[in-house]
Amino acid sequence: MTKLPIFQIDAFTGRVFKGNPAAVVPLDSWLPDTTLQAIAAENNLSETAYFVAEGDGWRLRWFTPAVEVDLCGHATLATAHLIFSRLSTEADRIRFQTRSGAVEVIRESGGRMALDFPARPPQPVGDAAELAAVAEALGKRPDALLRSTDYMAVFADEADVAGLAPDMARLAQLGRRGMIVTAPGRDCDFVSRFFGPGVGIPEDPVTGSAHCTLTPYWSRRLGKATLVARQISKRGGELFCEDRGERTRIAGHAVLYLEGTIFV
Repeated sequence: MTKLPIFQIDAFTGRVFKGNPAAVVPLDSWLPDTTLQAIAAENNLSETAYFVAEGDGWRLRWFTPAVEVDLCGHATLATAHLIFSRLSTEADRIRFQTRSGAVEVIRESGGRMALDFPARPPQPVGDAAELAAVAEALGKRPDALLRSTDYMAVFADEADVAGLAPDMARLAQLGRRGMIVTAPGRDCDFVSRFFGPGVGIPEDPVTGSAHCTLTPYWSRRLGKATLVARQISKRGGELFCEDRGERTRIAGHAVLYLEGTIFV
């Protein structure tokens, strides 16, 4: 029987029970993918992150309860929090190799950390049938529909986003990783929610990778590069975003909730 350390860290928040919980499992070497996926399913969190030392940084992978994904913000922030606090306490920058290429996390003042992620600007969807299918799945027609890795439905008001109760089965059939819904914020630049039933996440509490699409859109719409965002899920989270052209900077806090041992 193999013993593995496991940490559960709430990301994009400074308080436990808020933000998005991620499991983080440090490894000396890679286990079979079937074991990695089984652990993620057993954890039943939106993401489980695994990392292995590689060169002067780490190789990082992310699994939902159902699949391995190409990019995850909150689990990267959680992993960086663990490394900064336990493994590289003097470092101010961490470099990860991932399925989406090299990504960095920079330690900022006040305990905040910033992700350097690729930008995923969305393009408008002009197909009327596609828009109708999205409107039916969401239960409300958006003012605009765009897509990148995910669909992004834009609404007029924060209350529209807060009040959505989507049909998860219909969302899962739309053919994208997930569905971002967004609107101007009342006390921030923009708000969002994220639904990913097709990858085993009905609603994700806080989705860093979605802000690779949200940030360039709202930056251009509002005419500003630096934005404050809130994901208005039940747990909620706060993100500090910056449009840097081909890259997106997404910053936030994280806090350790649980430390334990896995037996496999």
